[in-house]
Amino acid sequence: MLPALFFLTLIIYYLTSAGKTPYDYFTRLSYAFLHGKFFLSQNPPWLNELIPIASDKFAVVYPPTPAIAALPFVFLFGPNFQQQILAHLMGALTACLWWLIAYKKTKNKKVSFWAFLLAAFGNIVWYLSSNGSAWYLGQVSAHLFLTLTIYESINKKRLLLIIIYFGMAFLSRLQIILALPAIIYLNKKSLIKNKWLLAYAGGISFFILLYGIYNKLRFASFLQTGYGLIPGVSNEPWFEEGIFNLNYIPNHLKIILASFPKLLTHFPYVQPSWSGLAIWITTPAFFYSLFAKGKAVLPFWISIILIALVDFSHGTTGFTQFGYRFAVDFYPLLMFLLVISLTKSKLRWHHWLLLVISVIVNLWGVLWINKFGWVSF
Repeated sequence: MLPALFFLTLIIYYLTSAGKTPYDYFTRLSYAFLHGKFFLSQNPPWLNELIPIASDKFAVVYPPTPAIAALPFVFLFGPNFQQQILAHLMGALTACLWWLIAYKKTKNKKVSFWAFLLAAFGNIVWYLSSNGSAWYLGQVSAHLFLTLTIYESINKKRLLLIIIYFGMAFLSRLQIILALPAIIYLNKKSLIKNKWLLAYAGGISFFILLYGIYNKLRFASFLQTGYGLIPGVSNEPWFEEGIFNLNYIPNHLKIILASFPKLLTHFPYVQPSWSGLAIWITTPAFFYSLFAKGKAVLPFWISIILIALVDFSHGTTGFTQFGYRFAVDFYPLLMFLLVISLTKSKLRWHHWLLLVISVIVNLWGVLWINKFGWVSF
């Protein structure tokens, strides 16, 4: 059943895609990796976040996991491999993982199918996966690898795979490192019983060191991530108080909680705003995550809050976007809490109702933006 669901999701993502993304930083970087380079030799004008580091050398600022994941595809298909296809694959695989996680926790196939539909089509990962631009692909990649970490942590608990998955999630979106409280909780018995704590800490430190070495190669500094080196970034009006500042938090709260669709006096009458859309509109089914019970709730909410604090402190609120895309950084944690809330309860009519609403809203967003271009600020 799962292979069929995977291919069905993949086909739907492909059919609802806007087509080839011009923001193919990761395909280009993957091609460079295959040729022993950590930089690009070309600087197309539409890739406006490349960082000049030497004559005819330009660094991709984003962490490298998506470029690493693209290596076999770029090896087979060359530099013309379309980056959004990788996003389709990652999004479809993540949805199937939620079927497995839900079944592992509930032993209920209906709940598993419900969780699959929500993960595949009931949240903004559908839009991100169908688009596949560099910003979105980084989040889809983090979403996949954090979900893989959770799945391995409740399944076979193989330490090496947990470290690799979590490390790859970190090298997709750096703030994912703050999911550590949740991941440590899921593995606490193994870490203590098997005395794996030092090995786990060493494994995570390896990925942090690896990223430091990557930064050293690019920017001659282990600690320089490059975001402050993007040409013109300091002159952007949304970074008046720096790239990160706690004063930006209200802007993010407005988007995630109180941002609404645009109402028009002409056809199509309602359209998404590039500025964002409240999470309770795009995925009202996340409401159930608030009712999770058990010892896992506290470490998971701690991780969610820590990641959210970083995201909410960023100068931009994620535009352009459908929904509030920064929240995808902690979507796997919300999804797990949601699944926990269903472990001792049957699916009721309201579960299916909120799922249907979630799917309809996300279908609307994907079609309006990708197929019709009915979107604006």
